[in-house]
Amino acid sequence: MFQGETSITIDDKGRLAIPTAYREFVARECGNRLVVTYHPYEAGCLWLFPQGEWEKVRDSVSPLPQAVPGHRLLQMKLIGAATFVEPDGASRILLPSSHRTTTGIGKKAVLMGMGNKLEIWSEQAHLAQIQKIIGEADLSPAMLELVL
Repeated sequence: MFQGETSITIDDKGRLAIPTAYREFVARECGNRLVVTYHPYEAGCLWLFPQGEWEKVRDSVSPLPQAVPGHRLLQMKLIGAATFVEPDGASRILLPSSHRTTTGIGKKAVLMGMGNKLEIWSEQAHLAQIQKIIGEADLSPAMLELVL
């Protein structure tokens, strides 16, 4: 289970170090097999899944009819762009150049634990999202039921 927010640095080769708090979990739960792909609903962000969690997502998205443009776009962003990555001896993973360029992820980024996956945000996109206010018009019936 992933949670929390960590500022990270991407090195010149496009690698990021998995935070110490997650290393044992990643090794135990997925044998260090991770999948990086685009966040289909947000610009400036990548999703990083343990392999087992990724397979659930992939298997739910794959059967959608490709003739529906929204389905095709979702499949392209998630499945077509998915890349397996494994931490090296220093617990670093290599983010594909195309993924970094498309999302604007540079030297400084933010890693957010989101339960079953991690999100890798460009520093600018993360700041823009965190500074947004949730207004009354944004509240769903499920949100109104929450006790915060």
